[in-house]
Amino acid sequence: MNRKTTITTLLLLIVAVSLSYGQLTGIGEPNAEEIGVDTAQQNLREISVTKFEDAGFWYSTMPRDQGVTTLRRLPGGPLDKEPLVGEQEVGITEVDQYVLGMKVQYYKRGLNTFSLYPVRPLPVEGITKTLSVWVVGRNMKHVLKLVIEDFFGNRAELTMGTLNFSGWRKLTVAVPPSVKQRDFHYNDRMGIKVIGFIIETDPLEAFGTYYIYFDDMRAWTDLFAQESRDPDDMADVW
Repeated sequence: MNRKTTITTLLLLIVAVSLSYGQLTGIGEPNAEEIGVDTAQQNLREISVTKFEDAGFWYSTMPRDQGVTTLRRLPGGPLDKEPLVGEQEVGITEVDQYVLGMKVQYYKRGLNTFSLYPVRPLPVEGITKTLSVWVVGRNMKHVLKLVIEDFFGNRAELTMGTLNFSGWRKLTVAVPPSVKQRDFHYNDRMGIKVIGFIIETDPLEAFGTYYIYFDDMRAWTDLFAQESRDPDDMADVW
């Protein structure tokens, strides 16, 4: 191996490690405009998926031999969160003063997992580029994963990052092109659904009681194909 080949290999390795580190730590957000560009035009908008205002809309699960979970609605929220421009333009004044808290009580230390699900999947309009959520991770090395489902029922787990930070942080993940969000034969069949979250714990820190909080899940989505659909087109829903 010559000197030029060695330098090229080292540069590629550094780039790969940097991308992996950024995904796990939440450093650097993916650019929605550069993800999955497969059409000549885009109409990107940031939309709200859920504000976690209603604790009754969510439920948590955990294997019975690992521990128990409790959900509660609590007042509060991240001070750095900015209002959605689109909501202000159309005059939406939805109440946004609560967060969803989850308390986990471990029975024993180990490779534990626990999950958070809505009572029904949360649909996201258009072709989703990125998904983000505000989280309080309590500086633990647990890994937060997002579970989504495409229009055809195929599920995927997307790693949002490691929860090794204090206070609120917005975690963002890109939806890879491998997730099929559209069938070009049917203009009314597009988009994904948010199924829930899975937290995989670090065995060295999975003991005692753990608290995690969620607020304001948003998506950057391309609505061009949806808004350009013919108004007299038939809907295949019968």
